Amino acid sequence: MKKSILLFAGLLMLIMTLQAQTVTDYDGNVYDTVTIGTQVWMKQNLRVTHYNDGTAIPNITDNTQWSNLTTGAYCDYNNTPNYSAIYGTLYNWHTVSKDNLCPTGWRVPSNADWNLMEKYLDNTVDTNAIGWVGTDIGRKLKEAGTTHWNSPNTSATNSSGFTALGGSFRYPNGSFWTLGNDGDWWTSSVYSVSESWFRHLFYSESRIGHPTLEKTYGFSIRCIQINAYSIDDFNLQEKINIYPNPAFDKVYVNVDCALTKNASLQIYNVIGECVAQQKLVSGTNEIDISNLSKGVYIIKVVDEVKFFQQKLIKE
Repeated sequence: MKKSILLFAGLLMLIMTLQAQTVTDYDGNVYDTVTIGTQVWMKQNLRVTHYNDGTAIPNITDNTQWSNLTTGAYCDYNNTPNYSAIYGTLYNWHTVSKDNLCPTGWRVPSNADWNLMEKYLDNTVDTNAIGWVGTDIGRKLKEAGTTHWNSPNTSATNSSGFTALGGSFRYPNGSFWTLGNDGDWWTSSVYSVSESWFRHLFYSESRIGHPTLEKTYGFSIRCIQINAYSIDDFNLQEKINIYPNPAFDKVYVNVDCALTKNASLQIYNVIGECVAQQKLVSGTNEIDISNLSKGVYIIKVVDEVKFFQQKLIKE
């Protein structure tokens, strides 16, 4: 009897574990997930055709119509649906700006989310740079072999489990770039009125690109699970102001909302270790960071009913 109970409990835990490894979008598409450091990412590119409130996303095949868009839209690579089943769907950035593209409990990763993942996998990544960064981050993210990448797919190992594919992209004029040459993923972070940040991997490159481009490009999207280590750029600027950033010896944290008496500030490094903490009050708080090494950190403000966090760069 005891053995039967233990066997049943073990099977139940296995089922729960397997269930936790997938996520389903509004259309019923099922995605595997992968844990990288403290973050949980989808293992495949998004291919949903509705926002998570059920609103349909327009599928725009006409080149002129695509180039004139100022609202959300998607397309299949080369306007061929079979490609989306493998590589995922291509979206303009206006779909991201609605903040309800991913399944409930998930969202489009911010620039800071990508930075955190990249530093975990490759500590040489310069999170402040625009252009190619890192040493071998690209090979750790790309699927190995030449099934979904063009040759030589330099040194790709997919050791991270991210399984990036060369799904290519759509230009603002509506034309498509060569399939298998590169993979490109929007972030939720705005660079300017007309441009946003994205990530770029190339078939003959072992690094990762930190570029910005017009919001009318069609790129892939990976969703990240919302948890204590996901960094949502949409709302944080309204809740907490950290300055100067980058900082040297001191940083000031201005909290523009009421906090409970148990509110605290915690600073975490890129591998999730708490390296500093202190109590907080509403208004301006001075934080001594002189003993921290140079690098990227996450500042968290936590009280009994609220939670805020933001990236900090120590120089």
